Amino acid sequence: MAEQQTAEHLSEEGEGSAAADRYRAPALDKGLDILEVLADQARGLTRSEIVRELGLSPSQIYRMLERLVSRGYVSRDEGGDRYALTMKLFQLSTRHPPLRRLVAQAQPLMDEFARISRQSCHLVVPDRGLGHIIAQASPTGHWEFRARIGGLLDLFTTGSGLTLLAFQHPDRVIETLGTWGVADARARLDPVAPQLQELRRLGSRTEPSGHLVGVTDISVPVLSPRGEAIAALTCAFIEHPAESGTESRADVLAALQAVARQL
Repeated sequence: MAEQQTAEHLSEEGEGSAAADRYRAPALDKGLDILEVLADQARGLTRSEIVRELGLSPSQIYRMLERLVSRGYVSRDEGGDRYALTMKLFQLSTRHPPLRRLVAQAQPLMDEFARISRQSCHLVVPDRGLGHIIAQASPTGHWEFRARIGGLLDLFTTGSGLTLLAFQHPDRVIETLGTWGVADARARLDPVAPQLQELRRLGSRTEPSGHLVGVTDISVPVLSPRGEAIAALTCAFIEHPAESGTESRADVLAALQAVARQL
């Protein structure tokens, strides 16, 4: 019986292997291999390095690289021979349900936060070297400051951007910023390192806006299961001295943190 089961198992494995071989598409496999090897390299690779990594001949790689460049999946340094992934794969992934699910989960929580606190808030994710506002909620009162959905934020000078940067694993932060499309990540991180350390220690950021007088940015991270920020939730806090029952900055921070935890 055991011998029969073993024979059947080997037969099934053989059939599976045969089916995989039957439907092979060598050109597609080469293209996917190139994308996968470039995905592990924040600074890209030269053609000879790609050839060495994949164990293929230069002629097999050349045409495939040119097609990936022409379709916008891979970029080539102007006048050079270094290839790197563009953000096109990321852009395709943002059409995928996970981002829509994040917004769908966040929007009612953000709306409730805005209603209770009488403050606006917005949700930011990194893309192409910038922070992108993907969701926003406004209070129902007469006065508000709000950020526009689709707006772009500098990662190194805004509350949302600094919060995204602060809550990345230090061993992976350079690689992570490379996938975000940030050039010269190490050089750009050095000037803000003390701010990021303090932000991590506090778990949030509450500072006057560097772009608008009278606005205080209150930012908290939305963390992945690994404890790294996948998004930042920011309230552009403004004072309402003429309105009774207005929440304090501490109350607003606590409410914003509660939303981030739920997300």
